[in-house]
Amino acid sequence: MRTIDDKSLRGPRVVPAAAGSPRSRSALLPWAWAGALCVLYSTVAVRRHLLMRTTGYDLGIFEQAVRAYAELRAPIVALRGEGFHLLGDHFHPLLAALAPLYRIWPSPLCLLIAQSALLALAVVPLARWAARALGRRAAHVVAVGYGLSWGIASAAAFDFHEVCLGVPLLAFSLEALGRRRWGHAVAWAAPLLLVKEDLGLTLAAVGGYIALKGGPGRARRLGLATAGAGLLGSLIEIRLVLPAFSQGGEYAHGANLTAGHGSLLATLAHAPLDALRPDIKAMTLILVFAPSALLALRSPLAIVALPTLGWRMVSENGFHWGTAFHYSAILMPVVFAGLIDALAGWRRTDHPLATRHVRASLATVLAVTAVMLPSFPLAQLAQRATWRTTGHVEAGRVLLARIPDGATVAASNRLAPQLTSRCVVVLFPTFPVDGRLYRYERGQLPPPTAEWIVHDRETPEAWPYEPGHWPYPIEQQEAELAAARQRYGYELVARRDGITLLHRVAGRGGAVGGAAPARTAGRVG
Repeated sequence: MRTIDDKSLRGPRVVPAAAGSPRSRSALLPWAWAGALCVLYSTVAVRRHLLMRTTGYDLGIFEQAVRAYAELRAPIVALRGEGFHLLGDHFHPLLAALAPLYRIWPSPLCLLIAQSALLALAVVPLARWAARALGRRAAHVVAVGYGLSWGIASAAAFDFHEVCLGVPLLAFSLEALGRRRWGHAVAWAAPLLLVKEDLGLTLAAVGGYIALKGGPGRARRLGLATAGAGLLGSLIEIRLVLPAFSQGGEYAHGANLTAGHGSLLATLAHAPLDALRPDIKAMTLILVFAPSALLALRSPLAIVALPTLGWRMVSENGFHWGTAFHYSAILMPVVFAGLIDALAGWRRTDHPLATRHVRASLATVLAVTAVMLPSFPLAQLAQRATWRTTGHVEAGRVLLARIPDGATVAASNRLAPQLTSRCVVVLFPTFPVDGRLYRYERGQLPPPTAEWIVHDRETPEAWPYEPGHWPYPIEQQEAELAAARQRYGYELVARRDGITLLHRVAGRGGAVGGAAPARTAGRVG
């Protein structure tokens, strides 16, 4: 009977890379970039918060939600209204993954730094893939291009949003697609269903890519199953889960896709023209792929960007059309994965100009990055105002320190996230959500019921918003502030540099808090 040598089953021997060897340095390169970018993003985000440029809508909302998860409560968000369940706004249960960190460090800075780390983490698979396919220099270019891209910068410098959880997941999935590891790609992309309801469509696009490129057999079946799961998941979340948690019993953001033409079907019929009107949409479509010098459009991986671009361009919400806010963060991994894929195709050819083409393309990516950088928020690090604490900020800190922990507070939008880690915070003047979004107009606002009111009549510069008061004009806000003193039992505690602090005298003006802290200390999503 013939025996089989065990060595024949082991495969080639893997020799560990020696410390300091080129191979070990290449393995560490992506993580070094991730660390550097995390520091960069954290610096911008933390300085914005310390300068009171963050907002209750949205940092305060998400902090209230994560704080509720950390306390093992449902994400009921006082800033969005009494009893407002955040999972009735967007479906993002994966936010609960941040609860253990917040339990250790209950601060809005915990969320801002966690977001910075997650956005930076996405560079690891992209730079690793670039190093393998194109070489070490290309990995540096991809890291710089992704790390300084406007889509990531805009997300890192504007409060906190759930999409930061999806950016590294999609980046790792795209790397797996590039290496034709279909199962790994699906495993990385599947949790997108728990990040936000529209990202099931992105999961479906990943499945569609596998079905197209994987060939017949198991890969195609996996791709089709993944596409079906993504579509079905988004449908269930939008039609069943979100309405179940919503105060209005419907998908709160559905009107963004139906208001323009009366129905979803009519909206889809007009979509080809609406995607390019007004002009800002066409500009955004170009700018999305500009960081790759438009080369990402030559890769089939670009189809993974279509769901997000599609719903944004047909939306009736003008915020979705431009380059501000966080909406393009999920697209940046797709853009740079497409760049790597397109250039790797050239590298595999024997064309005499292939090497020169790759080098010229990478140089163009760096040039585009440099040209676009000053127009987006990472450039704030070079502004003197970012490193100067004004008297207004110091006055705000002094007055906010007079509010005791656990108090109920009605605060101006930019003061709210300074308090959400230790108080029950609502917006001042009261924002009448009533289960509906963007409903600002009302003849008479409900009376304030919080123990404290803190109002700021100043509007410090805070990208991406233009100077101005929200959600009501300053005249209406000051009228409500005066009414609080004249009719609702509040007394002036202090006023300094445009910031007013009021406290209600015990026994006057009705019940304190509007809703008991035990019910409203939850977060807004």
